[in-house]
Amino acid sequence: MNDPGAPELQAPELKPATPAWAAVGVPRAHESAALHVLGEATYTDDVPELQGTLHAALGLSERAHANIKAMDLAAVRAAPGVVAVYTAGDIPGVNDCGPIIHDDPILADVLVQYVGQPLFIVVADSHDDARRAACRAVVDYEILPAIFTPQEAKAAQSYVLPPMRLRRGQFDQAMASAPHKASGQLFVGGQEQFYLEGQIAYAIPKENAGMLVLSSTQHPSEMQHVVAHALGVASHNIAVECRRMGGGFGGKESQSALWAAAAAIAASRLKRPVKLRADRDDDMLVTGKRHCFYYEYEVGYDDAGRILAARVDMTLRAGYSADLSGPVATRAVCHFDNAYYLSDVDIRAACGKTNTQSNTAFRGFGGPQGALAIEYAIDDIARQLGRDALDVRRLNLYGRDDADGRNVTPYGQKVTDNVIGAIIDDLEESSDYRARRDAIDLFNRTSPVLKKGLALTPVKFGIAFNVTHLNQAGALVHVYVDGSVLVNHGGTEMGQGVHTKVMQVVAHELGVELERVRVTATDTSKVANTSATAASTGADLNGKAAQDAARQIRERLAEYAAKLYGGDAASVRFAAGVVHANGHVVAFPELVRQAYLARVQLWSDGYYATPGLHWDQATMSGHPFSYFAYGAAVSEVALDTLTGEWKLLRVDALYDAGRSLNPAIDLGQVEGGFIQGMGWLTTEQLCWNADGKLTTHAPSTYKIPAISDCPEDFRVRLFENANVEDSIHRSKAVGEPPLLLPFSVFFAIRDAVSSVGGHQVNPPLNAPATSEEILNAIGAVEAALR
Repeated sequence: MNDPGAPELQAPELKPATPAWAAVGVPRAHESAALHVLGEATYTDDVPELQGTLHAALGLSERAHANIKAMDLAAVRAAPGVVAVYTAGDIPGVNDCGPIIHDDPILADVLVQYVGQPLFIVVADSHDDARRAACRAVVDYEILPAIFTPQEAKAAQSYVLPPMRLRRGQFDQAMASAPHKASGQLFVGGQEQFYLEGQIAYAIPKENAGMLVLSSTQHPSEMQHVVAHALGVASHNIAVECRRMGGGFGGKESQSALWAAAAAIAASRLKRPVKLRADRDDDMLVTGKRHCFYYEYEVGYDDAGRILAARVDMTLRAGYSADLSGPVATRAVCHFDNAYYLSDVDIRAACGKTNTQSNTAFRGFGGPQGALAIEYAIDDIARQLGRDALDVRRLNLYGRDDADGRNVTPYGQKVTDNVIGAIIDDLEESSDYRARRDAIDLFNRTSPVLKKGLALTPVKFGIAFNVTHLNQAGALVHVYVDGSVLVNHGGTEMGQGVHTKVMQVVAHELGVELERVRVTATDTSKVANTSATAASTGADLNGKAAQDAARQIRERLAEYAAKLYGGDAASVRFAAGVVHANGHVVAFPELVRQAYLARVQLWSDGYYATPGLHWDQATMSGHPFSYFAYGAAVSEVALDTLTGEWKLLRVDALYDAGRSLNPAIDLGQVEGGFIQGMGWLTTEQLCWNADGKLTTHAPSTYKIPAISDCPEDFRVRLFENANVEDSIHRSKAVGEPPLLLPFSVFFAIRDAVSSVGGHQVNPPLNAPATSEEILNAIGAVEAALR
């Protein structure tokens, strides 16, 4: 029926050539871009402090491995401004913040296991007073033997978890019969997350044993669980909220728990708000980083360079506790193949227990470390055969169908959407790879000091949590009477644009302008039992959940519009802020107003669980990934062989983002991931002294890439390719996979070093490829030719 009181808009003439309205697939600014630029974006430390707020700091161990014989905190308690000091015995609940295995105490009690491990909490009237007081403790240690490197852990069989192994085919027989063999060792260092906003938590006591924790975290639900356990209360007593982080990169997935728990313990004991904000030095001393890896590898191959057998033994520096090292090692094992079919493999990984920070998640989560090993081996093969490494890479790529059986991974998942060959074809031509290779060879023959290098490397990266049950998400969507829309979902914003993409998805589903949609802070009291925003799944999971919620509201509105104006609900169209129903065109807010008066529900929850996933950790087999994202990059470097200094001259990168939800954000993610990965492989060196203290714990000693390290010629494109899986609008993840693209930088440097010896010797180049490491590799090449 028609409502004569409802105003109508003039129906426009619809022409077939008119492009369909869409809120997705178009470049839009980050939802907080203006706030970022104006300095008005609210981070945890920007939230106005409540009256009576106190400030906490952590007292840290000065020994790597020791028993605590005595701890005198009298001077700490007597320090100016100090209100209270708490040790492990003051924790009312469980003294643990481990995400999987309970081997990670909030505060050390009898045993300390690394330099920087928290021993006590100081609460004072100011941040500075708390930090100064924390330095006054007198601790008597009984020193114990310490292990610092993965090589030492391997030799001592010191592990935080049982080693894992994945085998396919008959490696021993295939290796024995292979015409050619290559083997070696490789060390790849870790990486500090170096988020701009450090670790911080602000705990605010509530009535009836409640606690609100404002936390800079990628995993509010995990913070809720840890805080509840530490306080000895149920999860419903704890609410954790995060509007945004100033970067996370994995470092705030599990390791924000220590800070949230410590602040909550102090707030609970004192019944006053307590803020714990880590100084940069303390942050880097306390928290874990990307796992460094030590590899022993061996490959057998034929005359053309096709890999017949491959073995790798990877030892991670896990640190003193398990944290997320098990899943990191699993992903490394599952990405050893990268983009290549490996018929007969023996892949081993062990999480070495060391007396260092407990290493944790970092963008890529073991995938980059796993894939780098096979790329290193292929680089060896090409040099031993005198072939261009690109040709050897092409020869070993996964197939596209079942015809030759070359499309199944070592863990048993079929590669059904392989576009890596097309990406490489495109990039080889668009980057003018072959002509540049010839020009570089000529340059190197005539230049005795400066050398150039070139490399093209591919990426295949699996998208999903390896732990199947984590692949789920929820969302809430509210449509208000004025037609504005509010969204809350389980994903957390760390600058990557997940809120922007979810807003676009909801706007598209409801057919409204993006400006009508707003996202609120991630909050455990709104969407419960959320997974971490990690594994590149933020937009995939939460976008689908929000779409589900918005769809339900749209369908209710469509049914109401059909009743109001006649016709079929399925034919009602929502687009560009108006609703088309049986020849009538009504503004979205007006239809919403009418629906409210008719008592139509204008809010809904949404839920999504990724289908088709399964994984057997015991057999290391299954279908752990929803789909694969692909990409490739070409990098050209110039190298000074006398100083080891180098410069990145040009980068051409092509990345498969599926049908991108937001090309502007996705291009930014590819560019940022590339530079961050380049830093890991070239300049970001973590160093510990002989006593196990991290000496690179500030920007004065730890070198992330700066603007001058970026290439002047930086060409990044998105590959047009709809996802074969039913992902959100057929898009693909873009968080982690681009970090593997700068493999091309590392291997371009290795190519330049190799040219010193006329490409006759495989340079033993470790990562990060600092100037010192480059000079060592050059020296090794020259020595091998003497």
